Amino acid sequence: MHAMQYSFTLPADYSTDVIRERVARTGHLLDDWPGLGLKAYLIRERGKDGSPVNQYAPFYLWHTVEGMNSFLWEGAFQRPTDDFGRPAVRQWTGLAYEEGGAAGSPARLAVLRRQRVPEGVPLAEAAADAVRETGRLAGLDGALLAAAVVDTGRWELVHFSLHAGEAPGGTEGEVFRVLHLSGPGRGLLTRGRQW
Repeated sequence: MHAMQYSFTLPADYSTDVIRERVARTGHLLDDWPGLGLKAYLIRERGKDGSPVNQYAPFYLWHTVEGMNSFLWEGAFQRPTDDFGRPAVRQWTGLAYEEGGAAGSPARLAVLRRQRVPEGVPLAEAAADAVRETGRLAGLDGALLAAAVVDTGRWELVHFSLHAGEAPGGTEGEVFRVLHLSGPGRGLLTRGRQW
């Protein structure tokens, strides 16, 4: 499993309705993308859910690198870059993935928490902690899924979870609203630890 995210931070006076309309019009285009586990079309609005900014920040889980590369290099990614500029695209290697008890429900909310892989902690221990945390997040009431991914260039660990309702207690991080969820290969994402 591979994860990917890019974000467009928008002016404070930018109408997020523009993003909502765009996703309503084009979100279905990835509903059958080969190699895509899921794409969560995420938005944050300044002054809501603790967000200091307006931001469009889709998050992807890929079950093949070929699908990810096809998205980036064969034209689909060109559309948002033409409209908003070329963003930095963050990529992470998967550590763990779990489906939650609300897996069949519509996704309303996403929580993304970034943290450093602690210095002085054996890497196997840090990875095992990430796997346990993924299971804990997936087990929360209303959780659709949870994933843990890592960027070994920055030694940054990211916990990502989707929820059917408001963020339950026990979740920390940036809160996003989900405008659409494409999940053509969600069932192909390997559950549990990724090694």
